[in-house]
Amino acid sequence: MLWRLIRSHLGPYGGAVAVIVLLQFVATITALYLPSLNGQVIDDGVAQGDTAQILRLGAIMLVVSLINIIATVAVARHASATSAGMARDLRREVFTRVGGFSAQEVTRFGAPTLISRNTNDVQQVQLVVNMGLMFMVSIPIMMIGGIVMALREDVGLSWLVAVAVPLLGVIVGAIVVRMLPWFRRMQESVDTVNRILREQITGIRVVRAFVREDVEAERFDVANTTYTETAVAVGRLFSRVFPLVMFVFNAASVAVWWFGAQRVEAGAMEVGELTAFMQYLMQILMSVMFGTMMSMMIPRAAVSAGRITEVLDTASSVSETLDPRPLPDGPLTLAFDGVDFAYPGAEQPVLCALRFVAEPGRTTAIIGSTGSGKSTLVNLVPRLYDVTAGAVRLGGHDVRQVALADLWSRIGLIPQKPFLFSGTVASNLRYGDPDATDEQLWQALRVAQAEDFVRAMPEGLAAPISQGGTNVSGGQRQRLAIARALVRRPAVYLFDDAFSALDVATDARLRAALGPVTRDATIIVVAQRVSTIIDADQIIVLEDGRVVGAGRHPDLLENCPTYAQIVASQALSEASAA
Repeated sequence: MLWRLIRSHLGPYGGAVAVIVLLQFVATITALYLPSLNGQVIDDGVAQGDTAQILRLGAIMLVVSLINIIATVAVARHASATSAGMARDLRREVFTRVGGFSAQEVTRFGAPTLISRNTNDVQQVQLVVNMGLMFMVSIPIMMIGGIVMALREDVGLSWLVAVAVPLLGVIVGAIVVRMLPWFRRMQESVDTVNRILREQITGIRVVRAFVREDVEAERFDVANTTYTETAVAVGRLFSRVFPLVMFVFNAASVAVWWFGAQRVEAGAMEVGELTAFMQYLMQILMSVMFGTMMSMMIPRAAVSAGRITEVLDTASSVSETLDPRPLPDGPLTLAFDGVDFAYPGAEQPVLCALRFVAEPGRTTAIIGSTGSGKSTLVNLVPRLYDVTAGAVRLGGHDVRQVALADLWSRIGLIPQKPFLFSGTVASNLRYGDPDATDEQLWQALRVAQAEDFVRAMPEGLAAPISQGGTNVSGGQRQRLAIARALVRRPAVYLFDDAFSALDVATDARLRAALGPVTRDATIIVVAQRVSTIIDADQIIVLEDGRVVGAGRHPDLLENCPTYAQIVASQALSEASAA
C-alpha cells in the first residue's frame, strides 16, 4: 500500500529522483574510498616517515571529502524539496477527493479523521519519502560496498561482518514487527483526540450552558491518556533499538581490535589495513543503523498510507454523469416523481413515494413534524444525496443526468444551519457570485433584511466574519445566508427552515421583500412555523416520509388532519406564551 501510494505520486518528480540517485551514488562511492586512503596514509606515509606521501594522499582525501560533503548536502536538499512537493500534491488530491464526496461519505468517515488523514497521515508518508530518497541508494551500496572493501583489506576478519550484520538485522526486525499494531492504534488515537477537541471547540456554548466543562475535560483526558499510553508503548519499543544496536556496534569494534591486533602481531596484516577494516565495519553497521531508522518509520507510514488510500479509493455515491443534459435557460420546474430515499444501513426509508410539482413563480412549502423527512427532501435536489428510487426532475431532466456544475449553478440553497466562512461580509456574499458589485451586494442585503446591521458595522461590507459566523447572531447569520443566495439569482431557491431564527415581524418583512425578486423562480420553503408558509401557493404536508396533504392553507385546514393538528398545536403554544 505504501509503495503503491509513493510510486503513483512520485511520477512528476522523476527528474529530481534521478538527480538524487546520481548524487547519492557519488556521495557513497567517495565515502567508501576514504577509509582505503586513510589506511594508505598510515601504512605508506606514517609507517615509512614519508611526508610527501602523507601530503599527497591527504590532499586527495580533502578533495574526496569535499565532493562527499557537496553531494550529501545536495541530496538532502533535493530529497526535502521532492518529498515536500509530493506531500503537497497528495494533500491537494485528498482535499479534492473529499470536496467531491456526498454527505453520505463525509458522514461515514467523519470530519476529524478526514482532517487527520490529510495532515498527520500525509506528514508520516512525507517523512518516509524524505528518508527514503536520502538513503535509498547509499544504504545498500554502503553495505555491499563496505563488505567488498572490508574483504579486500583482510579476509581473515570477514567472519565478524558475517556475525554482526545478520545479528543486527534480526534484532531490528523483531522490534519493528511488534511496533506495527501500535502504530495503527496511535493513528486511531489521533483521530479520537481530534474528534473530541473539535466537538468541544464547536460546542463550547453548549458545554458552558450545561456546566459540563469537567465532564468534557475528563473525556479529553481519557482520549489524551490513551494516545499518550500508545505513544509511550511505541517509545518503549523504540528505546530498545539503539542500546541493542550500540551493543552490537561496540562489541564488533572490540572484536575487530582484539582479533585484528593478533593478526597484526602475527604479520598477517598491517596497521593501516586494520584501521581501514575497522572503518569499513563501522560504515556497514552505520548503514544498518540508518536502515533501522527507516524500518521503524515504515510501519507507521504504511498505516497512514492505508488510511490515505482508503479516502482516495472511495468514490462518491453522487457521481458525475457521462452524458450530461443541459438545463434549459430561464425558469425551471422542479418535480418529485415517485421518490424514495433511505440512508445506508437504515431499516426504514426516510421518504416514500413522494410525488409533487413545484412550478416557477410559485412558492411550495414543506411542513411536517420533526423527523418527517423535510430536510432530506431538500438535500435530494442539489444531489447532496441521490434518491433510492424514483427521480427528482429539474427542467424536465432527472438531476442525475445533469452536470453537477450546471445543476449547482441554478440552485440557491439556504441550509437549516447556515455556515459563514472566515473573511468579510462581502467575501461571504460573493460565494454566490464572485463578480457581484457592491451595489448588488447591498441590494441582496436589503431584501434579506440585513442591510441595517451591516451598515451599523464600522467596516460595512468589509466587516470581518469569523469562521462559522460566530461573531454574529443566529438571525443575522440566517439573513446573510439568504443574501448570499440572492446574489446568485438562481432559478430554484431552497429555504431549509431558513427563517427559524427570525422574529415574526422580520420574517414577514423578508418574505414580502422576496416576492418581487423571486417572482420567476421556483421556491421551496421548509418551515416549522405555520405563519411562515401560510401564504404559500402550495403546501406539502409530510408525515413519516409520506405526503399526507397538498394544497393551500384553507383547504388543508379542512381536508388534512395532520396539518390541522400542527396549526392547532402552534396556536395553543402562542396562546400559552401570550
